[in-house]
Amino acid sequence: MSGPDPAVAATRLAVRHHLADLPARATVLVACSGGPDSVALAAALAFEGDRAGIRAGAVIVDHGLQPGSDDVAQSAAALCREMGLDPVEVVRADVRQTGAGLEADARSARYAAIEAVADRLQAVAILVGHTRDDQAEQVLLGLSRGSGARSLSGMPVRRDRYIRPLLALPRATTLAACAAYGIEPWNDPHNSDDSFRRVRARRLLATLESELGPGFAAALARSADLLREDADHLETLAIRARAQLPEAAGDPGVDLEALAALPRAIRTRVWRLLAAEAGAPLADVSAAHVESLDALLTSWHGQGPLHVPGGIAVARTGREIRFTLLRETASA
Repeated sequence: MSGPDPAVAATRLAVRHHLADLPARATVLVACSGGPDSVALAAALAFEGDRAGIRAGAVIVDHGLQPGSDDVAQSAAALCREMGLDPVEVVRADVRQTGAGLEADARSARYAAIEAVADRLQAVAILVGHTRDDQAEQVLLGLSRGSGARSLSGMPVRRDRYIRPLLALPRATTLAACAAYGIEPWNDPHNSDDSFRRVRARRLLATLESELGPGFAAALARSADLLREDADHLETLAIRARAQLPEAAGDPGVDLEALAALPRAIRTRVWRLLAAEAGAPLADVSAAHVESLDALLTSWHGQGPLHVPGGIAVARTGREIRFTLLRETASA
């Protein structure tokens, strides 16, 4: 008796590995868009969840950014139900413009919508369908921002309750799995829109694979894995350092001398933490932003405030650094 198609087997094995340490009868959700990666992941969860005694469900996010997006979401939900997933919920994301760009705003809204459903259903894990190709694209985008080891370390397989079972598999595997199931996945028109940086990164990656030889994407993903352990350790040290920083008189000022005393490798990460606390999207805080922030310590000569993503002004006043959210100032 022949086994499943190799691509189907690969996706199932990847999911099985991550279900093994979850409690029986726990609720696990897959975030499914209807595209090939998430559809292959949903099918694998439906198969493996039943055998593991897991309550396997799905959440489909409708961003409302394209005509007919509600129909696409309902079609994805119907497909998940056909696979045997239950519960299956469609939720509308509230995409608000923050100035960080449509990709970042849609991502924030998507994860907020997924979290709300997962909280209500008491899900212990949320599976997302990022592949090795997505990882390589993430590293390219990190290189373009010059954001350092954290950006170059890409996406982790697990963070909190999010799990990316397919991160070691190429996108070709999910496409092959869908073909083996006889499913024609949805092709998001945004994936062909060059106005999005990720689309341009995807095309560049294909060019690099062609020019430098097959395996370039895999090499980028492997490099990310090697960097992640170092980045995680440095980030842990930075979090500890941030917690120990004395506040200057008048919150939210941060004491200059204490910040300047930190080793640069830690201090640059603390700058990113401070920016994030003020409301800056971390993914958009580049090395150039961090360098400008650090110059407030190392080469300050009375210059005025600078700006970081999220509409935030950062200024040095006397012996402290202050972060101000300009939108709140304008509306006050």
